[in-house]
Amino acid sequence: MIFRQITHDDLGCASYIIGDEQAGVAAVVDPKLDVEEYLALARYMGVRVEHILETHNHADHVSGHGRLAAATGATIHIHREAAPDYDHEPFGDGWELELGSVRVRALHTPGHRPEHTAFALIDTARGAEPWAVLTGDTLFVGDIARPDLAVDKEEGARGMFTSLHEKLLRLPGACEVWPGHLGGSLCGGPGMDMKISSTIAYEQANNELLAEDDEEEFVARAVASLAPQPPNFQAIVALNRGALRSGHINVESLTARQVALKQEEGALIVDVRTDLQFDDAHIPGAVCNPATRAGFGTKLAWIADREQEVILVGRDDQDATRAAHLAAAVGITHLGGYLAGGMTSWREEKRPTASIERIDVAALHERIDELQVLDVREAPEWQEAHLPGAVNVPYHDLENVPHDIDPQRPVAVICSSGQRSAVAASILARAGAAEVVHVADGGVGTWRARGWPVEQPAPPAAAI
Repeated sequence: MIFRQITHDDLGCASYIIGDEQAGVAAVVDPKLDVEEYLALARYMGVRVEHILETHNHADHVSGHGRLAAATGATIHIHREAAPDYDHEPFGDGWELELGSVRVRALHTPGHRPEHTAFALIDTARGAEPWAVLTGDTLFVGDIARPDLAVDKEEGARGMFTSLHEKLLRLPGACEVWPGHLGGSLCGGPGMDMKISSTIAYEQANNELLAEDDEEEFVARAVASLAPQPPNFQAIVALNRGALRSGHINVESLTARQVALKQEEGALIVDVRTDLQFDDAHIPGAVCNPATRAGFGTKLAWIADREQEVILVGRDDQDATRAAHLAAAVGITHLGGYLAGGMTSWREEKRPTASIERIDVAALHERIDELQVLDVREAPEWQEAHLPGAVNVPYHDLENVPHDIDPQRPVAVICSSGQRSAVAASILARAGAAEVVHVADGGVGTWRARGWPVEQPAPPAAAI
């Protein structure tokens, strides 16, 4: 039996190639946009990719089903409720696909989306019971999927409760759980683990939401800690339901002069180098979003208007073209080009640069009386604990200088690690703040660990 998990680390997505080597046949489940890895594996193992299975219409990344179907001639299968515009073979609950000695059984598991389907895998050469289940966006390691990307969140949570208790948790305890996402994905909650797999029994014993047998309480807990909805999820769903796309991702190289002209015309300059390199010197008005760190695509989807042209600046051409592929994976395709030769070519022409002061948490503590503090974490993080007097605006909501921040006074931007604050500091500088300070190499957690003062909301009053 062939079984491989393939991850898209930037987005925390997991896809699978499954099949039978002796029969020479394979299927790909939830393919990512760049399909070359599946093709290479199929050649290496001597199998044909004849089927493409989608667990649902994805809302966080663009599927590669069109490119993979064009490359292989494979048939695309998705639940009938998905109702895509492309040619496909619809299926319902209980449908089975034979891949040699491997049997794939569809388990309709609505909740994340109405069409969502998990796939139980049976190796008939070894036994009749499923040995693994590809849970897609239903059950994750340590968490469950968010229920608010297709229907009302309470309705989605009720569907999730039923799918978990009437479908997935009825599988054998030893059945392995292989999810569609790992920690860091927007499709899950704070409990998602970076571990790549689990078992039904382990999740049932250790996943807090699975232990909740009361449906009303489950629904309340499932919707209580939802992160903000991704800004372009509806557009990504539309892309994934629409006509198949098989073209390659091409992005034009631009001279420094062309980049400057594009910026004057309203293009957004996104610098994909490390935040250290950005802080040292960058094109004035550029936004920092390192492609060397996980979550580049997720952050880009927040900060880039889909209708605005985006220009990429990397260390070199390879850096920028890689970022272009990551951008396309989240539906950001209005790419006007990249700076040929990277930031070095801009500096060689002696064009103007800007910089952002960079300090660590200890330096922030020393200067706390002279600095305003902007905390760019999410509201639940802020409510748990924050620096006294700090202002909170999540990085993805930051477009202008906040009303509670004086743009003429120095402002330190902080998060939990320095990654979100890097993006936010660049946005704040672009918005006109006179002196922006990027708090890097740590954040609020570092501040608390040193024993320095924080503000926390008062605990709720005891019921009388």
